[in-house]
Parts: sequence; structure tokens; C-alpha cells
Amino acid sequence: MTGRKLSSTNFHNQSFLEEKCALNELIYLLSKRWMTEVLFSVEEGNSRFTTLKEDLEHISDHILADRLKFLEQHELIHKSYIPANPPRTEYTLTPKGAELSSLLEGLCQFSETKMHF
Repeated sequence: MTGRKLSSTNFHNQSFLEEKCALNELIYLLSKRWMTEVLFSVEEGNSRFTTLKEDLEHISDHILADRLKFLEQHELIHKSYIPANPPRTEYTLTPKGAELSSLLEGLCQFSETKMHF
């Protein structure tokens, strides 16, 4: 957990929840704007920054880069450098990312069919 002042009540509350169950930390991390959409877009085959940007047309370059970095750090996607002229970078889901995406898809289906927001 990062990005909060260590002495804040919000930090202490989130730390308590994360200690109670790791799911709380996962939900907190995935609740960041665009996180799941970037993951789903990579799963759909959008493997380059430009194709991700086209698929998620309202996302800023900064946020897309941040979310890709986060997903890579947590081993949910893999970043490959392709030596070409010009060099390219491609993103793919890792097995861990594919498993999480499958679980999230189930939650999406549940929310669409069982919840009435």
C-alpha cells in the first residue's frame, strides 16, 4: 500500500483491512481508475501502447503508462521488447493475469445479472 500519509487515519484503516484479508488489498488496487479495463484490453489482444490507447480512447497517456507499469510489477502482464526498426514493446497476460481476468469476468457477469445499479 503506497500513496498515503503513513500517519493518516485512512492509511491505518486500509492497513487494518488488508491485514484482515488480502482480498481487501486486491480490491483496493483494482479499484484504481482504468486498472481492470487495461487488463481486459490486453487480454483482448491489444498488445501495443497505441492499440491500448485506441481501445481505451479516454485514458491519458500518463495513466495508461502507470497502469501498465503497475500490472507488470504485480506480474499480471508481461512486457516484451521486440527488436525491430523502430523497436516495439508488446504486452501480454501472464498466467496469473489470465486467472485474475477470468475471476473478474465472473464478477462482471454477476454484477450485470444479479445487481441492479
